Amino acid sequence: MDFATLVGLTTGLGLVVGAILMGGSLTQFLDAPSAMIVLGGTLAAICVSHPVEEVIQAFNAGFKIFASRKVAAQEVVNVMVRIAEISRREGLLALENIRTDNAVLKKACKLIADNAGPQIIQDTLRIEIHSLKRRHQIGETVFRSLGTFAPAFGLIGTLIGLVLMLARLDNPKSLGPAMAVALLTTFYGALLSNLFFLPVAGKLRARTQQEVLNLEIIFEGARCILQNNNPLLVRDKLSSFVPPKERTLGR
Repeated sequence: MDFATLVGLTTGLGLVVGAILMGGSLTQFLDAPSAMIVLGGTLAAICVSHPVEEVIQAFNAGFKIFASRKVAAQEVVNVMVRIAEISRREGLLALENIRTDNAVLKKACKLIADNAGPQIIQDTLRIEIHSLKRRHQIGETVFRSLGTFAPAFGLIGTLIGLVLMLARLDNPKSLGPAMAVALLTTFYGALLSNLFFLPVAGKLRARTQQEVLNLEIIFEGARCILQNNNPLLVRDKLSSFVPPKERTLGR
């Protein structure tokens, strides 16, 4: 589990709730019509602007950021070094028997075992990176759209509340509570946008960059093994992808 994401979300929500409780009651910030306008309007708008399949794909990706840990570049380097050791000890054909859940790594091992040329590996890298970016960009775009729509519908809800409030000017006692309810929709929209939608979009973008880097390490490692399967040389070359402070000699 990605505890950083979970801790950040719960801490932010906890601070907001704590601030509310310090100044009043939580029930003062609960209003069903305001929630209907913001949530309903935001979901309706996102379904209009994006295909339903993309919306479902984006939410699935959003939930996965809580359940998966990013794979560090150094870990990928260590894996490629171990593969180089196997190829040097048992030959390139032995890489066909490598078992891994990573489909890209499995493809790279097959390319090495087939003694594919560097150009084929490079072309495969481009295709994989392009496909990965396209898939991940869908989730990021949907969540950024949600982050835009939520405050907008919060403002719409506030305008609706103001209209209803102005219609009750003959009853001054109702103006205060009506104004408070009118502002809740703006609060809901801003909270959803800045605490959830936009941060999730940022996390998806960061994950995309990390996975692209890992792909580059895998395929550069495959090229190194084909050219010279010396594990030490493979490690030295692939370590350039890793910041100096994070480099290890792990096996």
